[in-house]
Amino acid sequence: MASRIHMPAPMCLIENKGKNLTVCPEALQVLSKINQPVAVVAIAGLYRTGKSYLMNRLAGENKGFLLGPTVQATTKGIWMWCVPYPGRPDQTLVLLDTEGLGDAKKGDTQNDSWIFALAVLLSSTLVYNSMGTIDQHAMDQLHYVTELTNCIKSKSSPRGSPEENSEVLEDSADYVRFFPSFIWAMRDFTLQLELNGQPCTEDEYLEDVLKLKKGPEDKVASEPTDNFESEESSASCPVPPYPHDIQQYNLPRECIRLFFPTRKCFIFDRPTNRKNLHWLEDMEESELESDFVEQAERFCNHIYETSKAKTVPGGNIVTGSMLAKLVETYVGTIRSGGVPCAESAVEALARAENTAALNEATARYVKLMEQKVKLPTESIQELLERHAECETEAHEVFMARAFKKDIQQFLSELVKTLHQKKEEYCRKNELESSELCKSVLRPLCEELEKGISQRSYLQSGGYQRFLDDLNKIKEQYHQKNGKGIMAEKVLQQFLKEKDTMGRYILQSDEALKNAEKELADAAAKAKEAEREKEVQKQEQAVLREKLSDQRRSFEASICQLKDKMEKDREELLKENEKMLDSKLREQTKFLEEKHQHFSARLQTEIDHLMQENQCSKGSSWIFQTVLAFIKILIPIFPEWVQFISLVLKS
Repeated sequence: MASRIHMPAPMCLIENKGKNLTVCPEALQVLSKINQPVAVVAIAGLYRTGKSYLMNRLAGENKGFLLGPTVQATTKGIWMWCVPYPGRPDQTLVLLDTEGLGDAKKGDTQNDSWIFALAVLLSSTLVYNSMGTIDQHAMDQLHYVTELTNCIKSKSSPRGSPEENSEVLEDSADYVRFFPSFIWAMRDFTLQLELNGQPCTEDEYLEDVLKLKKGPEDKVASEPTDNFESEESSASCPVPPYPHDIQQYNLPRECIRLFFPTRKCFIFDRPTNRKNLHWLEDMEESELESDFVEQAERFCNHIYETSKAKTVPGGNIVTGSMLAKLVETYVGTIRSGGVPCAESAVEALARAENTAALNEATARYVKLMEQKVKLPTESIQELLERHAECETEAHEVFMARAFKKDIQQFLSELVKTLHQKKEEYCRKNELESSELCKSVLRPLCEELEKGISQRSYLQSGGYQRFLDDLNKIKEQYHQKNGKGIMAEKVLQQFLKEKDTMGRYILQSDEALKNAEKELADAAAKAKEAEREKEVQKQEQAVLREKLSDQRRSFEASICQLKDKMEKDREELLKENEKMLDSKLREQTKFLEEKHQHFSARLQTEIDHLMQENQCSKGSSWIFQTVLAFIKILIPIFPEWVQFISLVLKS
């Protein structure tokens, strides 16, 4: 069952003490208990700009994240508040309030860059909060966005020499796969929203200020540009060889446009007059400026309606427990002096989640078998049918949580584990049935054993009485129900044990002639051979049932793996289509602004995405995954080779 957490107040998630970032264990414990998907909204911006109050509004509260009444920054590190998602009972809303950037007393811009990078990495919606209008000063203050690729890697470094690796510039398309949507919140905005004398929307205002200045290359594409030296962009953005001042102007705008293709803008009036700001969290709604109340409501509703569940590259949706692992991974990398890598984090997360999925699926199988199976069963078919039902549900549990990364390795481990569990139940079933059958036989053969011990059968006609007593025991034994699958085998074993005594009694019976003894002995041997044949027949039938179940299990595993791969492919295509759409929209804007260089760069990325989509639509990669799964299984189950070959041919 999905668990929901409602925290009465925020708590510190990442502590920032002495410029060192540390994960708070208590917050991780809270996140780890949330197995619902989480939509993560983080807010970042300069200190003392009202970020915390805006996040409290999102939580539906006046108080929560600390509001400071002075010019001193209050929030340190990153604070977290998990609340029920309005209108989405199957999700949890995680609000992250980050430490204010640009605090002069801290004097460490690198520490600020890590805070901003973590807000980007952990969120599905990023709110950048600033005061006043978006002018060049505001853009200069947003230099953190230009440093993102110094603080975040989309992929682990390719193999090769250090010299080759240092020259690799990461594609902005890779960042779009896991970067959040971007909202610019402008506080205490006092200007009229107009462009060229005409009213405009907030979004139109934002897009206008994000327009780039043109360089010589844009003016005359055919002219050489050797006169302008290009400076390497710290953000790995596609920077044409523009003069330094144009580069400085364009760089933050380029990064916002390429890294955050999904953008939105909101403006806010001051919530109340300056004198009352100290008491803002104690003020009633009716005491606030009506324009601000309306603006804040629009902002919150937009967040509630459009924020998506956090995902990682590949389209896997993140739960609270997975978010906790991401926090640990990213902060641990920063503390060790490394650069957080999304691909490496996803690989670590995949291993952890696939291991957890394996354990959860195994536990579900055992729990269901304990509920559904009462040992001993009357037949092997009954046990195998219950096993098949429980195995199917266990596989569903596994597939619901598993990542496609190395899924074939973990699925084969699950198949192996459930096969071993099934064999344990089969052995336990046989053992309990055998014990029950012996307990049924024990009182039935008391008289027979008494007669043998008292030598009462060693008299004239004793052999026939012995046979009659054996037949009586068999009849009474067969009348007893619920003995389980070992009923016949235990009986035959019992009769075989009495054969030696029967022959001794036969030879001692003076009422029988030698010819009659020979005939009776031959008949006894024939019955014994018949019993052995019947036992072998039953064992072969059990073996056939088990092999049939193994083939069913193998075929079901293949089908479930294919279904999982198909769903993952759909998610990948959906993710790529979203990226492709954003690239095409941004390319159109660049063309309208006559920035040929950026348009051409985006066309390369668009072509790459379209090629990737075509490859994903094929079935070869699914076949390769299935084949890898089969290759892992064959050494584990060599007896499966025959029907594996049949399945592959079909």
